[in-house]
Amino acid sequence: MPAEVARPLDQITILDLSWVVAGPMIGRNMADFGARVIRVESAKKPEVARLTGPFPEGVRDLNRSGLYETCNAGKLGLALDMGHDEAKAIILDLAAKVDVIVESFAPGQMDRWGLGYDALSANNPGLVMVSTSLMGQSGPWSSLAGFGNIGAAMSGLQILAGREGADPVGPYGPYTDFVAPRLALPVLLAALEDRRKTGRGRKLDISQAEAGMQFIAEAFAQASATGKAPVAMGNRDPQMAPNEVYRCAAPEGETAWVAISVTSDAAWSALVEVTGVSALADPAFATLEGRKARETEIDMALSAWCAGRNAGEIEAALQAAGVAAAVAATPNDLAADPQLAAIGHFRTQPRWDGTPAHHEACRFRMSLTPAHVDRAAPQYGRDTDMVLTDWLGMDPDRIAELREAGILT
Repeated sequence: MPAEVARPLDQITILDLSWVVAGPMIGRNMADFGARVIRVESAKKPEVARLTGPFPEGVRDLNRSGLYETCNAGKLGLALDMGHDEAKAIILDLAAKVDVIVESFAPGQMDRWGLGYDALSANNPGLVMVSTSLMGQSGPWSSLAGFGNIGAAMSGLQILAGREGADPVGPYGPYTDFVAPRLALPVLLAALEDRRKTGRGRKLDISQAEAGMQFIAEAFAQASATGKAPVAMGNRDPQMAPNEVYRCAAPEGETAWVAISVTSDAAWSALVEVTGVSALADPAFATLEGRKARETEIDMALSAWCAGRNAGEIEAALQAAGVAAAVAATPNDLAADPQLAAIGHFRTQPRWDGTPAHHEACRFRMSLTPAHVDRAAPQYGRDTDMVLTDWLGMDPDRIAELREAGILT
């Protein structure tokens, strides 16, 4: 990106006191558009994302975690051991100078440290503070502990995922950790816009489980309208038939799958013509109602047809006929996907030692002020001296004293 192009958030500074995914991804998305984000952590209690990996060549290195790099690219790194009063004093001093603080500790922890919103904003009434937690900062469930799997369960996603009558099979990974930051962004930007107009800051409360609930809105609507609780039904959809993922031919030791969705009667006719399966030519299948009534029979016929064919060839043939179909991509497929490459979805930045750090680029695109990541995620404490010097005016002797006392670790 040309150096002279100002990014929309280049006047915003964020103090990031969060960890794992849900909090750090808020700062990461802001950094993509120019915000200065100071990530605070301590090697005495390693960040979970640093421990999770994946790691190059499978060798654990807390400064080379792929998950950490994706969540923290573009940030500055400040090492602080929050067990020391001097560390908390540094946080208070920085709070007076930044625009936003993001934290994802258990509700009440910041107050127990003496770092609640009132204390942090005492010398900065325009401060915006984002607190993200499993169930929010108040209410009877606010103290419940848990991560992505628990968030998916509490938001209703676990029960609705999987096959009808089978045990729940939740969404992959810490689902709510990844969706909550995207919903936090517009609220944070709205708070900053109001601050621009009024000078007032505020505290924002983001519930990760509640964010996950937004993605089952249709199920809520169904329950409200009918009084009946929706149940898991695999890949099936009330408005489409078939709507399934079928196993395809693959080399020994590998698997391949293709998703097929028939969205109209015309698409069904095209599917019947492409497959040439006589059992599918039954006139009873010409309408959605007819197909839904015998959907299992249709799935069995398509499973048999797909089993002897290449997934990519099935996708190409059906797409050419106007039928929605796609190969079920693996992570390796995505890493080599030409569409993602064309839009710059993946980026590589050099680490401090020159080795490449791979991460996902920004998920949002603007034509005049594109997102840009100008540095890899920080190794522990990479920018500690610079932050303390430039932002708090500390001299080298004072920084050395703090380091000797174990505060900058």
